[in-house]
Amino acid sequence: MGLRTKLNLLMITMAVLAIGSFALASTPFLRSIARDEVLQRSRILMESAAGTRKYTSEEIAPILAPMLGTKFFPQAVSAYAAVKNFALLRAANPDYTYAEPALNPTNSASRATDWEADIITDFRDNPSKTELIVERETHNGRILSLAHPIHALQPCLACHDTPEAAPASMIAMYGKDHGFGWKLDEIVAAQIVSVPMAVPLANAAYIRNVVIGVLAAVFLVLIVLLDLFLSIVVINPVKRMSTIAVEASMGNTDVPEFVRSGSDEIGTLSESFNRMRRSLQEALKLLSPGAGRI
Repeated sequence: MGLRTKLNLLMITMAVLAIGSFALASTPFLRSIARDEVLQRSRILMESAAGTRKYTSEEIAPILAPMLGTKFFPQAVSAYAAVKNFALLRAANPDYTYAEPALNPTNSASRATDWEADIITDFRDNPSKTELIVERETHNGRILSLAHPIHALQPCLACHDTPEAAPASMIAMYGKDHGFGWKLDEIVAAQIVSVPMAVPLANAAYIRNVVIGVLAAVFLVLIVLLDLFLSIVVINPVKRMSTIAVEASMGNTDVPEFVRSGSDEIGTLSESFNRMRRSLQEALKLLSPGAGRI
């Protein structure tokens, strides 16, 4: 195995180790960055929904409350307002979702699914918990869901305590079979913002692959440059000295000296080689027939 081949194998091994180490280290790091990006978007959307809920309960509901006796206005419900407002925001991001599922809602369309019910149950089991982050695989890819608990406050009990105390217009619209029996400060629902992770994860993978490509290109250029340097500085001079040594050892006294200027190791080796060649030539002359005769 030649010197060039050994050097190339060494460089290839170093390249594989360096690129492999980078891939192993960067993949979880870049995925973490992608997750933080999705989580930041989710928190912004959650704050927007919370602001809509607060505005509705403080500004809109008091205005519509006197009219609920004759007609029920869902616009007075903070959950309805938050969902409707989020629907407008989804125009630019149709894969984003916001929901306020409940275990016992007035509107059956708001009943929590299995995974949403698990979130509400988790909040109930851990009353001090104010936020829950859930990642799940769906047919549309990986989804990150940010959830906040919803407590039954005093204004909520005006509609959700008992059917008899609820506005007649609401009973006429939704019936009296569900959505009642809520207790003060009980966790009855959750705000859940869901954001797909496919695009951020794809961007992270793209960045990783670009860096890996750059590293591979850098190592390739290094291998080519080192091969060229090795050929000019080491391999070609050594081959030339080897050829001269073979010729000199066979008695060819006309072979020229190998001249290599410079103070590096190859230059020093060439000077030593030429001295050895001259000594060998002198020795061969002394051993040749007729040498030393008068």
